[in-house]
Amino acid sequence: MASLEKSAARTADKTVDKTADTAHRDCADCPIRHRAVCARCEPDELDRLDEIKYYRSFEAGQTVIWSGDPMDFVASVVSGIATLTQTMEDGRTQMVGLLLPSDFVGRPGRDRAAYDVVATTDIVMCCFRRKPFEQMMARTPHIAQRLLEMTLDELDAAREWMLVLGRKTAREKIASLLAIIGRRDAALHMDGRSGPLTFDLPLTREAMADYLGLTLETVSRQVSALKRDGVIVLEGKRRILVPDMNRLLEEAGDDSDGGMLF
Repeated sequence: MASLEKSAARTADKTVDKTADTAHRDCADCPIRHRAVCARCEPDELDRLDEIKYYRSFEAGQTVIWSGDPMDFVASVVSGIATLTQTMEDGRTQMVGLLLPSDFVGRPGRDRAAYDVVATTDIVMCCFRRKPFEQMMARTPHIAQRLLEMTLDELDAAREWMLVLGRKTAREKIASLLAIIGRRDAALHMDGRSGPLTFDLPLTREAMADYLGLTLETVSRQVSALKRDGVIVLEGKRRILVPDMNRLLEEAGDDSDGGMLF
């Protein structure tokens, strides 16, 4: 049943596929340049990457790639957020990860997708043809080293997320997720801005419930409690203001060094 539903969804996606984006973008102006897989590349290495890259854009709700499908590219998320989801044979699904700006999509040496990747917001991805990227990675230490660091960061985050899901209270889970998104947003905007941390929450409360293993009612109740206690300020439906990041980390059960937040 799940396979039939997924096949139908694939067909539907193809009829509305508007992913091609041929606009050339200068690496020097890239908002994720200092965190992406190419962060340590020299100018000549960026030139070689430029020869094998292209951009794709996806609308919110659109599937980027289906689990098990051939994947002839790897990519970095330039803007927006996507989810990683696994589906069981009986149709049950579980969100197993988030892809935030600068995160890497795909695995060199693996020609099929391991998860469904779905755009949560409108997203733009900087894509590299997989085979040429694998060849370049083999002869470019800067890329291989950076990808290793990112993979180890992802492993650390996955281990800490096991703690979030297995041991933390509902309040701590919500605070942890807000802290992760807030810290990443701050890292991407290294422009010297001052004042309280503010960011747009990219997930609906339904998606947060799915990701955290909570009910929608519990998510709404805990977000309201964090707001009532002054830990966060809600500006509209999605805008979050954090007056004191250390207090949010305390609510998440993490220390000031950041714990799971990278």
